[in-house]
Amino acid sequence: MDPLFQPVAALKGIGEKRGQALAKLDIHTPYELLYHIPRSYFDYREPIALSEAKLGNTCVIRIQIVRKLPPQYIRKNMTIFKAVATDGIMDVTIILYNNPYGFRALQEGTWYRMAGKLQGNLLRREMASPHILPDTSKQQILPNYPLTSGITSRIIIQAVRQAIQIMKERPFDWMPETMRQEHRLLHLWEALEQAHFPSDMEHMEAARRRLAFDELLQLQLGMMMRRAENRTKTAYRMIPNTMMEDFYASLPFTMTDGQHSAVEEILRDLCSNFPMNRLLQGDVGSGKTVVAAAACCFAAKNQMQSALMAPTEILATQHYQTLQTLLEPLGISVGLLTGSIRAKEKRAVYETLKSGELDVVVGTHAIFQKDVTFRKLALVITDEQHRFGVAQRAMLADKGGFPHKLVMSATPIPRTLALMIYGDLDISVLRELPKGRMPIKTYAVTGKLRQRAYGFIIKQLELGHQGYIVCPMIDERDESELQAVCSYAESVQKGAFAAYRVGLLHGKMKAVEKEQVMEAFRAHNLDLLVSTTVIEVGVDVPNATILLIENAERFGLSQLHQLRGRVGRGNAQSYCILMTDHVTDDCRARMQIMSRTTDGFAIAEADLQLRGPGDFFGEKQHGLPPLKIADLSHDTQLLHEVQETAKKILKKDPALQQKENRGLYIEVMRLFQQENENGRN
Repeated sequence: MDPLFQPVAALKGIGEKRGQALAKLDIHTPYELLYHIPRSYFDYREPIALSEAKLGNTCVIRIQIVRKLPPQYIRKNMTIFKAVATDGIMDVTIILYNNPYGFRALQEGTWYRMAGKLQGNLLRREMASPHILPDTSKQQILPNYPLTSGITSRIIIQAVRQAIQIMKERPFDWMPETMRQEHRLLHLWEALEQAHFPSDMEHMEAARRRLAFDELLQLQLGMMMRRAENRTKTAYRMIPNTMMEDFYASLPFTMTDGQHSAVEEILRDLCSNFPMNRLLQGDVGSGKTVVAAAACCFAAKNQMQSALMAPTEILATQHYQTLQTLLEPLGISVGLLTGSIRAKEKRAVYETLKSGELDVVVGTHAIFQKDVTFRKLALVITDEQHRFGVAQRAMLADKGGFPHKLVMSATPIPRTLALMIYGDLDISVLRELPKGRMPIKTYAVTGKLRQRAYGFIIKQLELGHQGYIVCPMIDERDESELQAVCSYAESVQKGAFAAYRVGLLHGKMKAVEKEQVMEAFRAHNLDLLVSTTVIEVGVDVPNATILLIENAERFGLSQLHQLRGRVGRGNAQSYCILMTDHVTDDCRARMQIMSRTTDGFAIAEADLQLRGPGDFFGEKQHGLPPLKIADLSHDTQLLHEVQETAKKILKKDPALQQKENRGLYIEVMRLFQQENENGRN
């Protein structure tokens, strides 16, 4: 067996127990260990004087150990070790917790460089649990790794050095030499060595560029090969000259140019020999459902069936009601299938789908259960695709053989991220809002202005409008968070809004209870709805004009934008109030962005810059292997370079079977092989 792909436990100093601990970090072989790239580095090259270091900041200092103090035994399993040190001008106390080996290694009279957070006051300075480097060390830039219980930085550093030595003795590179030279990239072994132990920052950046290029290229090739697989001939080619005039004429409003353009692109795809794979991307309130309705209408006129899958029962019911209104006057039948529907009604839907009597079914994941069979499922539409697992989407698509697929997303995605996540899809974008809609006015305030905010909400309610108050409930399993939401609703119902009808909505309620509350709100039997983020996606009540978001700092920009989209859906001026008492620099920057623009795409770009692609969706269910090295907020130019390279490679060798591409094929398969296409192994 190649030593790089043997069990990592075989490395000196690892063994079976530490091998099991490394498995928690998805490290099973020395090769995978080499891709456990440091999350940051300790640069010990330019230490600063203690007098210049700011308290509370992380810094690197150069100090001499003056004397070691006796250990302090605080309690069982807690011993504190202290040493007094100096930089020649000022003193500092070094503190180690439960680390007798590290303390024993410190020698009085010896100089060290230490990285850590400096605490204390003007008279007394201390640094707890610093990263320690002998002053004479040749390696002055050291890696800072993600760790797990039982694994220290020292253990990983020693193991990585062994893995690098193995690779140097038996060097290999999946990248053909001509490609490496064309793109001015380091050899793979050199890039991995410099990524872990950089000679300087210039070498580290060159290493990062090579590894980011690899990662993006493998990802692009995987997505493009998947797209090529989708080019299997479809059994559901539709007739181009199908009449749609009655659909357009029946609409109670005029479609925007963007909607017309998206419909044309979709209908053209439906008439192709190949299955459609298209993303319909539009900002909140841009009218994606009408475009979906047009596609369902076109399919029905071709005697074929459509299915629309939504992530929640509230959204599924809303889509059902909209499609009913738009399609049933044209003689197109629409059914609803969710978990809370009675068994008798479900059976009726099953039968009409199987016989072909039902043209369109709308529902949650209940649609792809094994009891559901279609006569001719030609069009599958998924809303908020990233909320469904890859396997769930595949199960629905498989019910129709090779049906056409339309993905709808109200989460504006920066183009760089869309190209990666939806690299196997064509993209249609709705940028305009329907005519008559006004931009939502957004204000960020602290809790000191709470009573004024409540007063502003009351003014909107007095005008006959409705409003939302959103409370953060990040973890559905956290009973204390649920209790806080319920207590908040009770306090405003008895206090500031005692004169109004207040409802409560949260994710722990049964589906039928949620629908009752939403129906009461839609019918204006409730004036104010206190809710968790369960209203985030798709809830459409045009009369709601005011939204207050409590603890706004707990949400990402894209989620705040989604929540804000619950108002501004009618013709009246709407308002959003972001309330927070945790005004950090990061929070202030996010609140300013929200107050300055209502453009979801601009907000998405800012969110990508602030949070990075890993956390962009909140849930990592978008089917994209996680990027460990590439940074899509900064590697845009590299991404374009990679895309051109991927196209050239696949043009010459569509299945990556030529000898020079065999190593690349193995890396692509490695990247996509884990369950739900999620991870490098």
